[in-house]
Amino acid sequence: MGKETGFLELDRSDRTYDDPEARLKHYKEFTIPMAEPALKAQASRCMNCGIPYCHNGCPVNNIIPDWNHLVYEGDWLNALEVLHSTNNFPEFTGRICPAPCEASCTLNIQDQPVTIKSIECAIVDKGWEEGWILPQVPEKRTGKSVAVVGSGPAGLACAQQLARAGHSVTVFEKNDRIGGLLRYGIPDFKMEKHLINRRGVQMEAEGVQFRTSTEIGVTISVSSLKENFDAIVFSGGAEEARRLEIPGAELPGVRLAMEFLTQQNKRNAGDDELRAAPRGTLTAKDKHVIVIGGGDTGSDCVGTSNRQGAASVTQIEIMPKPPTREDKALSWPNWPMKLRTSSSHEEGCERDWAVLTKRVVGDNDVTGLECVRVEWVDGKMQEVAGSEFTLRADLILLAMGFTGPLKQGMIDQSGVALDGRGNIAANTEDYRTSDPQIFACGDMRRGQSLVVWAIREGRQAARSVDLALMGASELPR
Repeated sequence: MGKETGFLELDRSDRTYDDPEARLKHYKEFTIPMAEPALKAQASRCMNCGIPYCHNGCPVNNIIPDWNHLVYEGDWLNALEVLHSTNNFPEFTGRICPAPCEASCTLNIQDQPVTIKSIECAIVDKGWEEGWILPQVPEKRTGKSVAVVGSGPAGLACAQQLARAGHSVTVFEKNDRIGGLLRYGIPDFKMEKHLINRRGVQMEAEGVQFRTSTEIGVTISVSSLKENFDAIVFSGGAEEARRLEIPGAELPGVRLAMEFLTQQNKRNAGDDELRAAPRGTLTAKDKHVIVIGGGDTGSDCVGTSNRQGAASVTQIEIMPKPPTREDKALSWPNWPMKLRTSSSHEEGCERDWAVLTKRVVGDNDVTGLECVRVEWVDGKMQEVAGSEFTLRADLILLAMGFTGPLKQGMIDQSGVALDGRGNIAANTEDYRTSDPQIFACGDMRRGQSLVVWAIREGRQAARSVDLALMGASELPR
């Protein structure tokens, strides 16, 4: 505990943002980092609790009190070492993780949690600035080879751990660049892509080979992988998007959120319009946009639509409006259900809850969306009589979540068993599928989830693969 009275003397403070008027003109990150004295002061607020609930709140079990203390002491290098001991990519989580650790912080009982996420991000950013983050090349090679399919956070974490254990690792990615949804799902204004690129350079120096534009099950068969590698890890995403099953949903103005977000990320990367938009240019410029789905993906669509110059943006959600403040006695230290307003919402957006879509209005294209209000009675949803209304719409973006991984191609060819939700069946003890040569981790195994869960599963799966190949493993679980 750096300062015994820190939490008594100081209130919580956090990173700030550029003004909406300024940040809406570009797609770059707009978070203003905290100065080092302010970071040390915030780190001093950590109470080093006898039971550090933040450990359990964090899926990768970050050793948060330890690096808070080191930051308070100004020992940034050791803080970085402690941070990297549980998390391969803190610059990712320090930007896009919703920070369940802060929800679990003891000081959150009074709405004053330690600014864990900002301190985490500052540690790793300083590590890169100071040149402390270098490739960790293994002293010897095992002679074993592993194919990792998917280069999202689960695949990258798994590949890096296995390479550091001395295995020959090849990462296969069907897109033209590595990163998965970090690359083509998360907007640049939340996480710029040079962060992925420099990790890729580090991993290549550690011995990882990346093969992009290579889709397993299409470009290369699963049987070919099994012949050429000692172990295979399926670490792709849950890409099967939930569709809108109402009349008119087939109109061209009804599009998936991922298609919309991916196009803009490709434009930002410098791709020409044809390459960025193979189905034609998709833009919100001068359009009345309806975003269906109240989660983070929906929020990302809001921010992107406003940057493209939408005439209006409305986000609707079928569930009731959450409370603005949770009941701590019922929720803490667990993740609470409460109203969350993102930076994208603050840039301009109408939000509505307990809304059910009924019909997309339009002949050749979208002109509106018919809706009705709903309420929950005895655990069942029912429409409110006489509450029908129509929203003006030129573009409807579907951000209603995902139902599991795509089956056609790799999964079908592999023949691995699926669980009741359509994900690849594998437990969290050994991450092995019904085929003993194939392992699975991340969203492809657990369903759509957070980047921090993907990193955790990638790390744990790497240990299981190492153990299976070598009979013992020194990789952390």
